[in-house]
Amino acid sequence: MKKLATDKNLTIINFVIVSYFLLIWVINTLQIDAILIGVFRELLTIPFLIAQIAFSIIGIVFIIKNPKKTITTISLVLLIACAVITISSFFE
Repeated sequence: MKKLATDKNLTIINFVIVSYFLLIWVINTLQIDAILIGVFRELLTIPFLIAQIAFSIIGIVFIIKNPKKTITTISLVLLIACAVITISSFFE
């Protein structure tokens, strides 16, 4: 059975999650108010927030076991930074 948390898969998932929240930030900054965008934002934000936390933990465990994966480390640092910014935005 193939491992699900491979270097390539984890990196792609991390970048997708960071890209989603970056896109949400851009939409909010530019004040784009389209109904379809709002629907997808409401449907996807909670699952991506949960995935953000879950893949941060999975990524930390993966990096501890495989410390020489540089691109995965970079994607994990970006994901953790995005998670901190996202979660801290709830308390502003």
